[in-house]
Amino acid sequence: MTKLRFAYETCPDFLRAGCIAYNKGSIEFDNGSRILAQATTDNTGRGMSLSLVYLDEFAYVQPRIAQEFWTSLSPTLATGGKCIITSTPNQDNDQFAQIWKSAIDTSDDFGNEQKLGKNGFKSFTCHWSEHPERDEKWADEERAKIGEDRFRREHECEFITADETLITPLKLVILESIRPVRTEGQVRWYKELNKNSTYIIGLDPSMGTGSDYSAIQVFCLPGFQQVAEWKHNKTDVRNQMLILQSILETIYNITKDEEAIYYTIENNGIGRTSIQALDELGTSNFYGSLMNEPKTKGQTFHRGLTTTLKTKLEGCAKLKYFIENGKIKINSRNLIQELKTFVARGRAFEAKDGEHDDLVMAALLCVRIVHQLTKHDEDTFNEL
Repeated sequence: MTKLRFAYETCPDFLRAGCIAYNKGSIEFDNGSRILAQATTDNTGRGMSLSLVYLDEFAYVQPRIAQEFWTSLSPTLATGGKCIITSTPNQDNDQFAQIWKSAIDTSDDFGNEQKLGKNGFKSFTCHWSEHPERDEKWADEERAKIGEDRFRREHECEFITADETLITPLKLVILESIRPVRTEGQVRWYKELNKNSTYIIGLDPSMGTGSDYSAIQVFCLPGFQQVAEWKHNKTDVRNQMLILQSILETIYNITKDEEAIYYTIENNGIGRTSIQALDELGTSNFYGSLMNEPKTKGQTFHRGLTTTLKTKLEGCAKLKYFIENGKIKINSRNLIQELKTFVARGRAFEAKDGEHDDLVMAALLCVRIVHQLTKHDEDTFNEL
């Protein structure tokens, strides 16, 4: 609004419309038009008749708010309103990134070049080299000050996350997902099963009341590649266990070897209920070996794996090493998205506000299983 006030005040009198209200967040003119400056919320602009909307640094609006805001704004733009968006890139899959990617897609269904992107936007980029007073020497000095990833985001307009993520942003930006080869119910399979592989399965349970998600990850060895995943927030504990049982059975039908299947359940909090459901359903009806916390002197033995600050940090460190050194292949778009919002919080890592990390936590359980296997399997140790 400060810049708008400056522009208005420096206009010649014959161009400057009469002003009838000159407030901190709005200016009203005698011709019936007005300018409003508002913070971005999920309802900003809803129900208004807007002729022009300007969004500044839109990529840095909280992702879920940005998505809801854009949904509420779209009907206004569809009736003839115009929109200008300027922003430094932040993540490569937030609302601004989606708008940008559609704006630079200027080919129609027949491959013909169009003036505007598929969403009706015209894209513009301002690169640091266009500034007349900046050269390679300036760029080298700036890289030394702020680091390579920040320089590429701030000055070269690359969509590299700005948060302190577990996985380095330069690695996150090159992770690529694939489409599932098949879907069974809500289980997405990214790779066909192989009878000669070993399978690792982790379940991160939840209450199933619609808030927190429960999630299952499936990885295979050798190759340490993601095979399948499941995620839902309205499946009760018993049915979560039945889905796990179904996945284990599907794998066993191919391997015909229970010694090639290792699974675990996080036993914190609601996880204890999952262990009870396992007992009720019968452990013998679950193919494979249930991996537990190593027995320690003086502590009560619990089945499944317990997540503490120590074990979480150890798992995070191993997952970081595996991903950044190409030791693991992530195939799921949803898991990659969660990794991009899995950030440092205090002494540990967790999802950003408004995001989820259930798929990541299930993956950490698989990493912890693999770590146990490396202590007893020389081939797995040598591979990782």
